[in-house]
Amino acid sequence: MSQSSNTNRIQKGSLAIDQQLYDFIENEVLPKVGVDSDDYWSGFEKVIKEFTPRNKALLATRDKIQAQIDQWHLDNPAKNGEIDYPAYKTFLQEIGYLLPEGEAFTVDTKNVDDEIAHIAGPQLVVPVRNARYALNATNARWGSLYDALYGTDVISSDNGQEAGGSYNPTRGAAVVAYAKAFLDEHFTLASGSYNDVTGFKVVDGKLEVVQGNSSTELKDTAKFVASSVTLNLLQVYC
Repeated sequence: MSQSSNTNRIQKGSLAIDQQLYDFIENEVLPKVGVDSDDYWSGFEKVIKEFTPRNKALLATRDKIQAQIDQWHLDNPAKNGEIDYPAYKTFLQEIGYLLPEGEAFTVDTKNVDDEIAHIAGPQLVVPVRNARYALNATNARWGSLYDALYGTDVISSDNGQEAGGSYNPTRGAAVVAYAKAFLDEHFTLASGSYNDVTGFKVVDGKLEVVQGNSSTELKDTAKFVASSVTLNLLQVYC
């Protein structure tokens, strides 16, 4: 390893790497992922050499097509605010901007949880270790019982439980109490109440509901259909 002629650059093969980027990769990334430093930088160099010419060619193609489109609009100004759309479409097809529709195809995926694979809904990809992001993604996918209760008249506005412009902890406590009573009624535990739950685990494919130093399960075990990721989110809720 030697310092390049560029200030604050580290030379690795043909790469001149910014010092901050190099330090980040060396000190924070590679030790955590268990990849050898020389293997990483040699592999990175190989990727750069292989794809840089291809990327430059793609950018050149983009510039060429953009110039052709710009010229077409100069040569075919709009009349009464409208362009000749059939002619424009033909032109875009001729320069390769629009391609013919391909044959029908299907895509198969493996190891996808049933609640994702078979239930239509929005998908948000977030870091599961960030509880707030994970809960937002879950709410977008399935909806939030807490949000539904807090924002509707299911929860009374009496006794200081009104829903205002900012979060009302008294109303929030009523929402939590209602939700846990709902779970007790519809997803009854073999013993105890959701008021006592401190966490969830999946052991040998079965749901284990943690209650402090002890644990229980669902009274009707067939009601467990969630994935381990979903359980992590449920633990945050509880």
